[in-house]
Amino acid sequence: MIERRASAVLTSFNKREDVRKNLRSLLAQVEPFQEIIVVDNASKDGTIEMVRTEFPSVRLIVMPDSSYGACETFNIGFSTAQAPFLAILDDDIVLPPDWLKRLLDRFEREPETTAMISTKVVEPEMPQSYIDAPAVNEIRYMSTFRGCGTLAKTDVIRRAGWYDERFFIYGNERDLAARVLGLGYRILQFPEVVTKHGTPFGMKKGARSLYYHVRNFWLVMFKHAPLTQIIGFPFAFVWRRVRKRDDAEDAADAVGGIGLISNIRQTKRGWWIVIKATLAALMNLPYCWKRRKVCRAPDFEMPDV
Repeated sequence: MIERRASAVLTSFNKREDVRKNLRSLLAQVEPFQEIIVVDNASKDGTIEMVRTEFPSVRLIVMPDSSYGACETFNIGFSTAQAPFLAILDDDIVLPPDWLKRLLDRFEREPETTAMISTKVVEPEMPQSYIDAPAVNEIRYMSTFRGCGTLAKTDVIRRAGWYDERFFIYGNERDLAARVLGLGYRILQFPEVVTKHGTPFGMKKGARSLYYHVRNFWLVMFKHAPLTQIIGFPFAFVWRRVRKRDDAEDAADAVGGIGLISNIRQTKRGWWIVIKATLAALMNLPYCWKRRKVCRAPDFEMPDV
């Protein structure tokens, strides 16, 4: 038997209406959260005042300014959580009323080695090929998790070291997942439970998103991938472009990375940003090498990009 208590953690920044809908869905759970923690990155749109006024039971942590990265603000929330289970959520998600109950029920049936259960995430502009992809719709163990809709064992991700704050934003889920897998645990994809996410499907467009996706992809490689894979990646990248593989083939595993090539093409000086991000990753090589631990868990794999 598990101890059926869970903390919910989300970070917010200038998304007042989204946060309102989010918190209403969290408070409407048939099996309630022990606590709900919101870490706000100094919003200026009334989010802070709204949470304090309308949701007094929510624990609100306000950062002194908006310069903090998502990894840092999430870690503040994670380290504050008191329950044995931890819901990792975005500020623009809406949960069905039985979300927590069904995930705890699933944990009851899972072996001790299951540390995280990642739900099926539904987003605007999702192509039908992704929605129907077998890899997205089967219950299976996988190499990463969705950072907008996952329930995790708090003690495991604490032992794994929370998010690496060097990532700032993007790619942090796969890095944490590699460390969880490296401890001998597994991550279950459980599409029978759905999380509605307000952010449009695929990689967010723009130079900032492109930069951090590329840089952080390399950081994960440097920290967790075998040397042969790191050296062979440029050749594999070219081969994949030649084959013109469909994104649906990598649907479940390309979390946040779908649309990379189109983003490069649509972003001004996109290939220069890729080069700049790669150079920045190389500058972080000493940091990564000091923390390097090749993940040899059977479930671990890097996404195709």
